[in-house]
Amino acid sequence: MHTEATIAVLSGKGGTGKTTVASAFIKLSDARAYADCDVDAPNLHLVMGTYGQEQKKDYMGLPKAVIDPDMCISCNKCFEVCRFDAIKPGNPYEVIPIACEGCNYCIHVCPVEAIHSEEAKVGDLKLLKRKDEVFSTATLLMGRGTTGKLVSEVKNQLKEVSNEHDVAILDGSPGIGCPVTASLSGVSLALMVAEPSVSGLADLKRVLASARQLQVPVAVIVNKHDSNECKSAEIEVYCYKEGVPFLGKIPYDKMALEAINSNRTLVEMNSKGAEAIKTIYEKTLRLMKERIHT
Repeated sequence: MHTEATIAVLSGKGGTGKTTVASAFIKLSDARAYADCDVDAPNLHLVMGTYGQEQKKDYMGLPKAVIDPDMCISCNKCFEVCRFDAIKPGNPYEVIPIACEGCNYCIHVCPVEAIHSEEAKVGDLKLLKRKDEVFSTATLLMGRGTTGKLVSEVKNQLKEVSNEHDVAILDGSPGIGCPVTASLSGVSLALMVAEPSVSGLADLKRVLASARQLQVPVAVIVNKHDSNECKSAEIEVYCYKEGVPFLGKIPYDKMALEAINSNRTLVEMNSKGAEAIKTIYEKTLRLMKERIHT
């Protein structure tokens, strides 16, 4: 995927309005390439409407141990060495897949070589198409790991199928862990959606530190700023001191719920929140143009 710009919309915690902003940017930019990198709980599709085509394939992760019931002699050695309580004693013994971490210790201690490893499905990788739009997303299966790798695969899938586009929008993973690092990697701008709260500011600082390590440019906005004007002002001051562009504030908007329930983005509604996002979008474009010319 060759694009002039890739914008990842991120937040240090869930529930800040990250997807609301990402979907609005997709609509305002008329983006033809976008992705939902929140593979633990993807919901961008809820506001993007229906698609004519859907391609789905299994995403395989770390191998899991498997015991051959015909070869097992119930010697108990695998049970003794498993630190994850993934072995179920019996005749024959069994592996509990959701508990197995794929360390392969049991394979090495089995005296009759009754244990081997097999790749296990960890999620569904999906590609949705609508006319000339491509939407990459995935869903991680319950209790599975490798979240960061699956996020990277979502981005790679978009890259493989996309033609040249002016802009690609990524609805990034919330939080501060591996999937966030995967979401940040290689983007033109990380737009952080902060919540005006103690935890919102603390997590913003941590995501900002990760972005700096990856040398990704960052800008910040505050959503539902009128729910805590003091903390919102504190975030704005923090950005000023850190030299991070602060692009604006979005008021609490009840129309956001109505937009989601009607499969529409907030900027398709007539509301104060929609107007604030439009202003922030224009500021984001100006910021990116300035960075390109410097």
